[in-house]
Amino acid sequence: MKIKVREIQAKETYAVRHPVLRPNQGIETCDYPGDHDEMTFHLGAFVDNKLVGIASFYEEAFEDFQEEKQYRLRGMATLPGYRGMQIGAQLIHAAEALLRERSTSIWWCNARKNAIGFYKKLGLAIYGEEFEIEGIGPHKVMVRK
Repeated sequence: MKIKVREIQAKETYAVRHPVLRPNQGIETCDYPGDHDEMTFHLGAFVDNKLVGIASFYEEAFEDFQEEKQYRLRGMATLPGYRGMQIGAQLIHAAEALLRERSTSIWWCNARKNAIGFYKKLGLAIYGEEFEIEGIGPHKVMVRK
């Protein structure tokens, strides 16, 4: 199975965002703040020309970090039938190449509790205490320099 990762438009992410991240909400909830900002980029992972995984990166600072150039990962998801195939890892590796090109010194995310192990394997560290995002569940901030 060959996985291809490439940049996509914000609206293309909805095909994965909606069923995986916002299943019981309206499609309009898939339009995240910052989706259309100039410095934002969205990546899609394709298997046989089918979009099966997504990741969006926003130029956004976390107030506790001092680094000047920061990006935030938000809205990462893989369709259920494609999990365990390294799709998420390939999305992150492609994103990190783009982040290096943009001279980014740090990137971070709010990781759902069940995704913490995945992010740890990719070299991210937990920062701070667990917190709740209403309607979604427990999260931790994770960071990679």
